[in-house]
Amino acid sequence: MFKKLSLFLVVVTLFIFSCTPVEKQCVVDADCAPAACCHADTAVNEQYAPSCNGILCTMECRPGTIDCGQGSLKCVDNECIVVLKE
Repeated sequence: MFKKLSLFLVVVTLFIFSCTPVEKQCVVDADCAPAACCHADTAVNEQYAPSCNGILCTMECRPGTIDCGQGSLKCVDNECIVVLKE
């Protein structure tokens, strides 16, 4: 019985992750990072985030982005997304 349950859980996990592009896959919110160095409006797994060392961004609060706390990065259904505040 335990082997069948374990196999089932493996199959379900593989199915969930196969539906999400690998660069967006996550388990917890901390797995996610902005997909762009400046004015990000999408999120990716931190392993696929751009290197932003030495990049300077404008200080504007561009609508529809995570700028100025307008949104946050979340792991929803094993996919990194940006959730904007209403």
